[in-house]
Amino acid sequence: MAELTMIQAIQEALAYEMERDERIVLLGEDIGKNGGVFRVTDGLADRFGKERVFDTPLAESAIIGASIGMGINGFRPVAEIQFLGFIYEAMDQVASQAARMRFKSAGRFNVPMVIRSPYGGGVRTPELHSDSLEALFSHTPGLKIIMPSTPYDAKGLLTAAMRDNDPVLFLEPMKLYRAFKEEVPSESYEIPIGKAKVIQEGTHATVVSWGPPVLLLKKVSELYKAKGISLELIDLRTVAPLDIDTILQSVEKTERLLIVHEAVKTNGIGAEIAALVSEKGLFSLAAPIMRVTGYGTPYPVGSVEDDWLPNAQRVTSAIDKLLSY
Repeated sequence: MAELTMIQAIQEALAYEMERDERIVLLGEDIGKNGGVFRVTDGLADRFGKERVFDTPLAESAIIGASIGMGINGFRPVAEIQFLGFIYEAMDQVASQAARMRFKSAGRFNVPMVIRSPYGGGVRTPELHSDSLEALFSHTPGLKIIMPSTPYDAKGLLTAAMRDNDPVLFLEPMKLYRAFKEEVPSESYEIPIGKAKVIQEGTHATVVSWGPPVLLLKKVSELYKAKGISLELIDLRTVAPLDIDTILQSVEKTERLLIVHEAVKTNGIGAEIAALVSEKGLFSLAAPIMRVTGYGTPYPVGSVEDDWLPNAQRVTSAIDKLLSY
């Protein structure tokens, strides 16, 4: 096994699947000759040719529309939206065409496509570059949404996404692209879509997150471990479908739940988790469910984003309150 960054793990998954399956094509803005704005696809055009890795016009609706057509006609496109905040232009194609195709064709057609896109804060980007928009798409039946937090998970989940026969939105946290390395198997492997991961067992409270906050929570849990308090950390990994069973099993043990995510609080994935736990596990709870999230504003300018995002101070304050019940 080699130690890889998330970018390297994603590129390895793309290259392996392209070798394995000639139907896979990559398309997006500047992904060919330039290798993408973050160099995720660097070298793939030379390796697989311009017919399988190609640049598109600066038109997200055209990228997704073309991918849907290719998917219906036997290809397995992997489309890159340069930043997730640019996807608004293509939401019609994603929600009313790609996600509904199997349903509205009564199973005659399906769209085996992956939409890759970087997202997330903490990197001082301009407007529309850091938005976390997973909740907008989680309300779309027929669409899977994956949000990994580690290189190992990124490779395995992207492999599973490219082998899936329906559309998958694969969101890549910019802050974690090169934040750290970990051992990643050189061979191909899949991680099941829709299965959360308990990354640390504990007894005093359950903390659920996905994407960039997971790294923060690992550090915060070490602070509490020194005080004799053990937190159970769950990395959701996939936000649609939700692995609510893993969360319920944890809450039954810890009796407390904190949900942490970067996206705006109102109607976020955290609200859905809270509702499901209230419906299915209310009598396991010894305290109100709490959330630490982004605020109800557009993503802010870089000078204040550290205060807008979940941070150690906001998380520890919530955990302390949760443990006080």
